[in-house]
Amino acid sequence: MSADRLLVVDLRSKAEAFQLPERVAQAIRDATPKGWRAHIVETMTDSFGDGAQAPSAESLAAIVDAEVYFGFGMPRALYLAGRKLRWVQSGTAGVASLLFDEMRGSDVLLTNAAGIYGPTIAEHVLAGVLHFLRAFDLAAEMRREQRWDQSAFATPRALVREVDECQVLVIGAGGLGSEIAQRFRALGARVTGVRRRPGLGAPAGFGAVHGLSELDGLLPFADVVVLATPLTDETRQVLNAHRMKELKPGAIVVNVARGALLDEGGLITGLESGRIRGAVLDVFAKEPLALESPLWHLPNVLWTPHVSGVSPRRFWDRLQALFLENWARYRAGESLRNLVDKHAGY
Repeated sequence: MSADRLLVVDLRSKAEAFQLPERVAQAIRDATPKGWRAHIVETMTDSFGDGAQAPSAESLAAIVDAEVYFGFGMPRALYLAGRKLRWVQSGTAGVASLLFDEMRGSDVLLTNAAGIYGPTIAEHVLAGVLHFLRAFDLAAEMRREQRWDQSAFATPRALVREVDECQVLVIGAGGLGSEIAQRFRALGARVTGVRRRPGLGAPAGFGAVHGLSELDGLLPFADVVVLATPLTDETRQVLNAHRMKELKPGAIVVNVARGALLDEGGLITGLESGRIRGAVLDVFAKEPLALESPLWHLPNVLWTPHVSGVSPRRFWDRLQALFLENWARYRAGESLRNLVDKHAGY
């Protein structure tokens, strides 16, 4: 048996947009130094959500001797089989499904892909909000009905606005939140952030940052509310039905983080009443979205099937750069980028 230290790369996703390109696999092979061996798993795996679905037989066999694992999350069964593991790099930003008791209690290093998806998701958010600010939903309805009605765009239902009229509230002022904030601020919006540790200051794009305890006082002033925070015990249902009733009439709600951050029932009530102007949803409490959900049919919902992070080339360019830098740091005994606080949850 080889005495080389082993890296297992398990990124052959079933989803084409997140399937490991051969150029990236080759870059990892080329960067493998003397004394190391890279096993590129060829069996398809899941990249959905946090990843961490059932492991393949190939992964289970390879992980036994692995020191480093690079995959979309990591199933608990795979982790338990990896007795020599010292570091897990996830290709996902969220890691909630990796924080099982054995991982939390170990000294295995866990790093995520926070920041890799930021630019892509931020553009998705901006596009979705512009959809409602320009009443494109109303235009689509008129097109289906073959109805020409210019006057409708000046009505309260359309609520056409310019970006620089808006106060944007971003719940989650980390890397993703900053990317979102910078794009809205560049178009003249006033952007406020909410984060667990406001004492860290305001990242780029934010005019001010507040703690979660101040959220209730901020919601009534927001024209746009964006959920961009990790899912933790503290943030679960952070935008609940009561808080949505406190939103300014005509507010736009966006969720591109995790479905459990949002009370979907409360959102549906606000959308059906017209109090909430529109919702931009890329994540849901249950995925795939249940066929009986009203969110399929409400005209003031713009939804996508958890694809806001899709950017087939740029994603892999950024993920490759992050991993290769972290792998060099790991071998040198240096601190890693995107090290997860297992107790905070991100």
